[in-house]
Amino acid sequence: MFVKLKGALVVGIEARPITVEIDATRGLPSLNIIGLAQGAAKESKDRAIHALSNSDIKLPPKKITINLAPADLKKEGSGFDLPIAVGLSAISLGLKLPVDNYLFAAELSLDGRLKGINGIFPIGVFARKMGLKLVVSRKNAKEAALTKASVFGFDHLLEVLSFLKGEIEKEPERADIDFVDSYDDGLDFSSVKGQLKVKRAVVIAVSGFHNILLVGPPGVGKSMIAKRIPSIMPRMNEKEILETTKIYSVCGLLDRDRPLMLKRPFRSPHTGASDVSLIGGGAKATPGEITLAHNGVLFLDEFAEFKRNVIESLRQPLEDGKITVSRATAKVTYPARFLLVAAMNPCPCGYYGSKRKTCSCTINQIKKYRSKLSGPILDRIDLQVNVPEVDYDKLVFKSDDMDSASMREIVERVVDIQKDRFKDEPIDYNSQMEQNHLERFCRLDDESHRILNVALQRFGFSARSYSKILKIARTIADIEQEDKIKPSHIKEAISYRILDWDV
Repeated sequence: MFVKLKGALVVGIEARPITVEIDATRGLPSLNIIGLAQGAAKESKDRAIHALSNSDIKLPPKKITINLAPADLKKEGSGFDLPIAVGLSAISLGLKLPVDNYLFAAELSLDGRLKGINGIFPIGVFARKMGLKLVVSRKNAKEAALTKASVFGFDHLLEVLSFLKGEIEKEPERADIDFVDSYDDGLDFSSVKGQLKVKRAVVIAVSGFHNILLVGPPGVGKSMIAKRIPSIMPRMNEKEILETTKIYSVCGLLDRDRPLMLKRPFRSPHTGASDVSLIGGGAKATPGEITLAHNGVLFLDEFAEFKRNVIESLRQPLEDGKITVSRATAKVTYPARFLLVAAMNPCPCGYYGSKRKTCSCTINQIKKYRSKLSGPILDRIDLQVNVPEVDYDKLVFKSDDMDSASMREIVERVVDIQKDRFKDEPIDYNSQMEQNHLERFCRLDDESHRILNVALQRFGFSARSYSKILKIARTIADIEQEDKIKPSHIKEAISYRILDWDV
């Protein structure tokens, strides 16, 4: 007897179709699984055997072969347990089950209960695209239903078999999808006293999705500012929500009660993080922090304390918005379009240039500390801002400081301007402009060209820095609601490319 069922394998954050073929022929009783099954997938046959046995289903004394096709693709994970068990049950009971329009994805416990798996969201997206009904564990049903696929959730293998045999009726799972989420008012920029220039730079960074580096002595509010950036970021659109949810589904980080990523991610890895934990990799080529920060913020506090190779590993994703992780067993490309927010002290002791405390570092110590940040890395950070110490009066007395609501209003207005500008382009923000976009949307007058020429000669800006200045100036002009870039916009953009920390 031959049975064929449909399963799926998640590669990166996308699901690929897998055909589970089971054939029972005369011969010495045995059960083998072929088709490059690895790890948990290779163990699926053992879990399926025990699940059937504990469900009073006995395998026939035949030679049974399970093939996971295509055979040239390595199969990982426990999601093949259910299709294998359903196929073996059909052979054992001599049933012709109507499985052609179903996709099965669930892990089995040894007593036949269905358990949830990671990555069910991209599998649901795939099932919907292919017009297949999805059979999963009840624990995964709500998450899968958010994809608008036809989803059926069960607790036990016997329930699945009864459903397929028509002995029980079941309605598809329903999930109310609300793609609008309220802002978290817990952290607000109103609590950041003074620092108006820094707040201005943050608004520019968020509006155009420009990376930003904050440099200043301890206690001036660098981390405080960074943690409040999500409060002024625009709400994610439906495409961004689905992308981010796929990533967190694959990593098993979704909230079971509310399995939809509505808020932009904010990731803040420790300074001891390895390059693998940051960019992804390992034996299974899993996503790293930069992918978990996709469509959100990656905050690297004490930036210069990270290992140099870890910092250098950010070069490709900062430039391309994606990361390709290559290992002996896998090669996967993950999205990594994040807003980099880095913060650091100007020297090891932190007080170089401080008006209140004397720096205790030698010139060589300072140079060694700053050498962690190579020229190519600094070149890729659009805005480089000095965060000064705050005067006592600004700390104690109330002032007209910008709060998150007013800053967010500016950001949302600028995002709408960019949405209209790039409606026919494959980009969303000014920071993503290529050379052809710069020629169209960043035309300069003679005075602006003169200012840029002087700056390039004086500060030795690279070609990348030149394009960064144009992109920042475009965002500043949008904030000022100006169609054309003016010399004042260019001057302000240049000021964000010069760190005042020479020794």
